[in-house]
Amino acid sequence: MRYQIPYGRGQLTFQLPDGLAVDWIAPREAAGAADPLAAVAAALDAPVDGAGLAAHAGARSAAVAINDKTRPVPLAHLLPPLLSRLEALGLPAAAITLLIATGTHQPMPPEEFPAVVPAGPLGRYRVRSHDCDAPDLVDLGVTERGTRVQVNRAFHEADLRIVVGNIEPHQFAGFSGGVKTAAIGLGGRAGINANHALLLDPRSQLGEYDENPLRQDIEAMGDRQGVHLALNAVLNNRKEIVHVLCGRPRAVMRAGVPLARQVCQVPAAGPYDLLIVAPGGHPKDIIVYQSQKAFGHASLIARPGGTVLVAAACPEGSGSARHEAWMRQAPRDYAGVLERFRLSPFQLGPHKGFQIARDASRVRLGWFSEMPAELAELLLLNPIADFQAAVDEAVAALPPAGRVAILPMANATIPRLAG
Repeated sequence: MRYQIPYGRGQLTFQLPDGLAVDWIAPREAAGAADPLAAVAAALDAPVDGAGLAAHAGARSAAVAINDKTRPVPLAHLLPPLLSRLEALGLPAAAITLLIATGTHQPMPPEEFPAVVPAGPLGRYRVRSHDCDAPDLVDLGVTERGTRVQVNRAFHEADLRIVVGNIEPHQFAGFSGGVKTAAIGLGGRAGINANHALLLDPRSQLGEYDENPLRQDIEAMGDRQGVHLALNAVLNNRKEIVHVLCGRPRAVMRAGVPLARQVCQVPAAGPYDLLIVAPGGHPKDIIVYQSQKAFGHASLIARPGGTVLVAAACPEGSGSARHEAWMRQAPRDYAGVLERFRLSPFQLGPHKGFQIARDASRVRLGWFSEMPAELAELLLLNPIADFQAAVDEAVAALPPAGRVAILPMANATIPRLAG
């Protein structure tokens, strides 16, 4: 039987034997808003907690944090209604700044801004890319967990501070959305590093919000940054807006997480002996740094010793020079990588090597991409040259009554085994 999964900006086709039982595990079908701009406008006019833009009518400047090119946020629908309402408050366009929240990713150069910011806003408002190593970040102290909180100066100095993004699954923060766009996206490297070190806590897991220490530390970071409002969307598997929420960030998360679960959390009948996995296509598979999440999510429902085949284009490679440099000095086996990571101070970038090794030490990993084979080998991804051949080999090795599943949008899927 013929199957297709997202791959880069297109689709990857492969065959499985007729009669082979295959589970298709993906976000639930949910209708997109018939008029996305109207849905955004309605959310702005009816904030979930009653706290909307009108409460900030005296603001003389505004900064809006938006995600970078690695996340499919529907800014063409989210930004125009928001920006028009900011101007209706009396803010001139020159007093509104759009800040691309890159976190520890490379700052985006201006020539890449059109990949993120719609043409209308790009031509009207000031747009800047964040740099987590910038010397003028504002220091705001530490959270109760000891995480240093810094923030982009332009965001800090604005009278009104807004975050825009999606509420969707996150492998160790539980869910993205809310203040995360600023707390991590506009933070300093040391604070992001300290926060992400909490991923080693077993409670920092996919789909967990209230009891997730890493996510709750993010909330505390956002509190210190003084984020006033969040405008967040929940998307379906076609990247269409299903829900839009506006209000104070914690209220938006309280209302939005159950809605995201309704779409993204799905039952799985595994554990599975073979999983064929895609992050969800562009931009989720633009770099290994993002695509690794698909492998992590799939591994949760894989049988020990099973096979996970990942199809992620990764046209921009690893996405982390620090990850590559660390792996050049690491042992060439997963156990050695895990031991080196255990003996080293926690570092962003190398944490991707740890996550890959943690999961690949219990399952067989194969990775199909556009990356040079040497880079995939450096990262211990076990590069696949012929995807169909790898699928055929994995099927031939299935045990009797072996279970097979396909996760075409694994980054946006919370698979839950019964019990």
